[in-house]
This record gives sequence, structure tokens and C-alpha cells, in this order.
Amino acid sequence: MTPDTAFLPLRLPPGADLRRALEEAAAGFAPEGCFVVSGIGSLQDAQLRPAGLDATRRFGGPWEILSLAGTLTRDGAHLHIALSGAQGQVVGGHLVHGNRVRTTAEVLLCRPAGWVLGRGPDAATGYDELLVRRSP
Repeated sequence: MTPDTAFLPLRLPPGADLRRALEEAAAGFAPEGCFVVSGIGSLQDAQLRPAGLDATRRFGGPWEILSLAGTLTRDGAHLHIALSGAQGQVVGGHLVHGNRVRTTAEVLLCRPAGWVLGRGPDAATGYDELLVRRSP
């Protein structure tokens, strides 16, 4: 049986760990993997892993989520986020655990019909990259 392409709209409450909540929702909704196609809302005291760095960086204060997108698989998550601060400055990077929703997070997950998503080593990049295969 091939699952239908399906969407799961989520509203996460204040205090939720954004990445952990998305991983938990995806595990139940799409164990074969899914895409985060849209995300807005707000965070308090954001933590991101900027491009090219192994360490996370903390950004204190309230932040608006301008964009959130990526993939969620059994093998791991790859999520990018762009945030705007009180003075209009924009920061972005990889979403890590520990980011707490300030007022809300509104996210749309998409489970593509007939596909299984995973992550695995890529010799060309040196990172675990997205693996896409047809469902059996």
C-alpha cells in the first residue's frame, strides 16, 4: 500500500522545544520521512548553528520566525531557519535543540506519496545528506 501525499498543519504552544516537537510529530505522522514546507512564529533566546561552524550561537531576546524549512527523517533532521530581531536584523542557520517557542509556531509538514526519505554519508560533501528512494 502506498501512502497518499498528506499534509500535517501544526500549532506549537509557548515553551515547546521547536526541533524536538517537530521530530516527535514527524515520527508519528511520517516515519518514512517528510518535508517542513512552511514555518512561522516566534522564539525566545534562539540558538542556531551558523553556516560552516560546528558550534551553536545564542541570540538573546525575542525573535520572529521568518522562514523554517527542511527535512525530518528517522536518520535525523536538517532544518534551516531565518529569524528577525527587535531591530529588524536577520539571522539564520541550522535549527538545533533547545529553541523555545515564545508565542506560537505554525508549521506545515508534507509526507510525499511513494517516497522514503533518509540521511546518509556523502563522499563529495563529507556530511550526511538526503537520501530519496521509491517506496517498496
